[in-house]
Amino acid sequence: MAIIIIRTIIVYFSLLLTMRLLGKRQLGEMELSEFVLAALIADLAALPLQDLGIPMINGLVPILTLFCCELLIAGVCMKNIRLRTAFYGKPSLLIIRGRISQKEMHRNRFTPDELMQELRNQGFLDISTVQYAILETDGTLNVIPFPNKSPVTAEQLGIDAGDTAYPYIVISNGRVLEANLKHIGRDLNWLKGRLKSQGIKDAGDVFLMTADQTDHVYLAKKEANDDP
Repeated sequence: MAIIIIRTIIVYFSLLLTMRLLGKRQLGEMELSEFVLAALIADLAALPLQDLGIPMINGLVPILTLFCCELLIAGVCMKNIRLRTAFYGKPSLLIIRGRISQKEMHRNRFTPDELMQELRNQGFLDISTVQYAILETDGTLNVIPFPNKSPVTAEQLGIDAGDTAYPYIVISNGRVLEANLKHIGRDLNWLKGRLKSQGIKDAGDVFLMTADQTDHVYLAKKEANDDP
């Protein structure tokens, strides 16, 4: 039993490190080569866990080899457009100025039902309002409406929308994050003052508090525990 646990931990951290080194993009929509890589790694990682007679090195070496191949392919594709197109493909225009490109739909095996579903997911019910719909190489559909169908911005209306800044979590489930306070140029005295203004005596009573450099604060108190 102990051997199984140890082998599982080794494989887990090896996969975790591999995916971390590949970058955050692999955590989102995957390209074709990345999907193949993930499928192969999952299969290879399972072998030394299912059969204790297989040495751990026989499972880790192929994973490392695949990792190196993916890095090599990614590096070469960054410099060569033709190879990038060969490995990852290129975006396809499924809708051009309100008209469906049936040729591209057939080429990508994209059905009308799938197209309508994707449009609905992004809030579009009328195809005639879509200027372009681009099927990206990772399978996502980006929809661009006609300019007269796009939401009006504050700049177009001549309205000052005010300044915005990135909100940092300063209290998380009762714990004060002092490093984030420094990011927004604040200290514990400022935090105590803001809590006092909200009628809160201790940070332990706060579930979540965020703040930014423009002094915009969001605060959520901990809910009372009604369990007996």
